[in-house]
Amino acid sequence: MTAHDFGKVAVLLGGRSAEREISLQSGEAVLAALRRSGVDAHPFDPADQGLEMLLQQGFKRAFITLHGRFGEDGTIQGVLEWIRLPYTGSGVMASALAMDKWRTKLIWQAAGILSPRYALLQADSDFSAIADTLGLPLIVKPAREGSTIGLSKVFDGKDLEAAYHLAAQHDSLVLAEEFIAGQELTVAVLGDMPLPLVRIEIAGDLYDYEAKYFSNETRYFCPSGLPGDVEEAIQKQALQAYRVLGCRGWGRVDLILTPSGQFYFLEANTSPGMTGHSLVPMAAKAAGISFEELVVKILDLAHVE
Repeated sequence: MTAHDFGKVAVLLGGRSAEREISLQSGEAVLAALRRSGVDAHPFDPADQGLEMLLQQGFKRAFITLHGRFGEDGTIQGVLEWIRLPYTGSGVMASALAMDKWRTKLIWQAAGILSPRYALLQADSDFSAIADTLGLPLIVKPAREGSTIGLSKVFDGKDLEAAYHLAAQHDSLVLAEEFIAGQELTVAVLGDMPLPLVRIEIAGDLYDYEAKYFSNETRYFCPSGLPGDVEEAIQKQALQAYRVLGCRGWGRVDLILTPSGQFYFLEANTSPGMTGHSLVPMAAKAAGISFEELVVKILDLAHVE
């Protein structure tokens, strides 16, 4: 399709989630790239305008750069399905499943895809027993938040309850997950094609919100430097993990590669960041795809289910 064929495009950005700040950055980057490519693109913040305005203002497609709840969890996708406005990324079910890290794990386990062991936490959980069962350190996180919001790394069992309460401020569903030591990796998927792996090295103990979006000490390697056969095996498994959730269009799958060569999948992202620190544009660049080409390709894959 040509830029003219897309018609008037809404770049959905901002929104009401805890990731609003990053969504605004992603949206502005995508908006600028679409306009450079000749697309008639306009910003649209659902926090400021009712969604019925998408139809009233004559939009023909929506590029979703909303992150987290109300943007990545199937909510906005359901509205766009209802009004039959083609949108980027995964559909309602896949978006909802991928946003829910617990249910993602259940599906991956059923499909034979390895993911760290876990326990669901509640206020009356036996925190000591859970720490003994899963071992230390542990990762504690809200099951339905993104960008590591509310996430803690617990080194001492007596701190597990406090980590639970921190995560519970963001979600009633909280996971404690065994910590897997190894290399942090991510696999971006564009259409049905896995892109080159990105390897992440962090300066501290945790790849948290600050390390992801603002730290200049976090280092990214793409190409990853892994042997070709290892990278190919990870890409193949990542594509399976992506497909079994029903994802489509584009997305990202995060994992850990252990020193023994085993890989554990952590989560899938159906509306990844598109900021200056973001990983999908980095992987696309390594594959010879410019940022402008990337956003136009994603837009070209817009759909209604």
